[in-house]
Amino acid sequence: MENYKQLTREELKKWIDEKKDFVLVDVLAPASYEGRHLPNAKNAFVKENDFLEKVEKLVSNKEMDVAVYCASFTCQLSPLAANKLVEAGYTNVYDFKGGLADWLDAGYSLEGESSAEKIESKCSCCN
Repeated sequence: MENYKQLTREELKKWIDEKKDFVLVDVLAPASYEGRHLPNAKNAFVKENDFLEKVEKLVSNKEMDVAVYCASFTCQLSPLAANKLVEAGYTNVYDFKGGLADWLDAGYSLEGESSAEKIESKCSCCN
């Protein structure tokens, strides 16, 4: 049962451009995050045992807007992260399901060491 909301790339781009007060969390592995991530995103790998502790350090107020994303529409890490956050008591959780691939498809810029490289639509983290 989903208790989080979906966020489109256009909505997320608007949030970033307007400097909305929210926390953007890349839930992929740290190596992926270092290679490329959305502007101003923080990293908390959803498959690590300390995922919730890392998010708590980034988002102390559980009523604050939190957006999570992973690699692409086929990657299942952001829905997993969104569910974990809702279960932990976060009340305004958003899943940007299209992730890195959808963001890049729109021609939006990324940050990181290899931000211009093509992104695989299939997430190796989910296999």
